[in-house]
Amino acid sequence: MTLLCKEKTLKKTVQLITGSCLLAVSSSLFAAINNSPVGLWKTIDDNTGEAKSLVYIQQQDDKLIGTVKKILTTGKQDSLCIECKGDLKDQKIEGMTIIWDMQPKEDPEKYDNGKILDPETGKIYSANMTVQNNGENLKVRGYIGFSLLGRSQIWERVHRQ
Repeated sequence: MTLLCKEKTLKKTVQLITGSCLLAVSSSLFAAINNSPVGLWKTIDDNTGEAKSLVYIQQQDDKLIGTVKKILTTGKQDSLCIECKGDLKDQKIEGMTIIWDMQPKEDPEKYDNGKILDPETGKIYSANMTVQNNGENLKVRGYIGFSLLGRSQIWERVHRQ
């Protein structure tokens, strides 16, 4: 084999390895971003199965918070948190932070030790959440005391177009 052939073969091998590495890294990054709870989520009513609101989850320092961006239930867009206590009492629900202090666990799809507010009752619960279905769903669980004593909702990721 001539020196020129060896050089071309080596160049193609380096290009192939570089391309494979870039593909692997970009796939990993996409999976990590896709499995993050950060983003816009549609909440679903437990009883009716209807969409209730859009909640935006974002990082604040090393924790996550969730804010109601839009109420989807007809006629409830201007609802106030009548049952809330303290500074939240009688505040508009749209724009209200209802999830706070959500901390990452070792598993990057799980968050725990947070709090969640039910604006209909004004009650604040301990909470955890888990990204599911390749980042398409978010299981949000509110509970008192132990996680076994609570209820879960499955939220759906909203993809902006």
